[in-house]
Amino acid sequence: HMPLDSFHLRASIAVSDIQRAVAFYEGKLGLRALWSGPSAHIADGSRVYGSGGGPALNVYESATAGTTQATLATWYVDDIERIVDELGAAGVEFVRYDQFEHDGRGITARAGGGRIAWFQDPDGNTFALEADA
Repeated sequence: HMPLDSFHLRASIAVSDIQRAVAFYEGKLGLRALWSGPSAHIADGSRVYGSGGGPALNVYESATAGTTQATLATWYVDDIERIVDELGAAGVEFVRYDQFEHDGRGITARAGGGRIAWFQDPDGNTFALEADA
C-alpha cells in the first residue's frame, strides 16, 4: 500500500490548439515549459509547465478541451492586486460571476476569508488566484 500523499501532483489541462495555448500559458501567464512532447497522435501536442519550483501543469491537445466550467487549478499568491494587474497588462481577462461582488480588478471575497479572482485560457478552462489577505 503506497499512499499518494508522498508524490507530486500535476494538474492536466486539455486544450484544443496547443500553439494557441502556448501563446497564452507562456506569453500571458509567463510560465516556463519544462518539457514538450507528443499528445496522442499529435507530435508536439503537449507541454509541462513549471510553477512554484516544480512541474505543475500538463497542458495537452485534446478533443475534450473546455468542457468543464469548474476551476481546474489555483495559484496561491502573496499580492493578488499586483498579480491581477500584471496579468491584465499581459492581456489576461478576469471573469466576473453574477453571484459575487467583484472589485474593479475582478477580485472578490473568498469563502472563509481572503480573496480570489478567476480567469480562463482560450479554451475556457478556468483558473483562480487566491490570497489570504
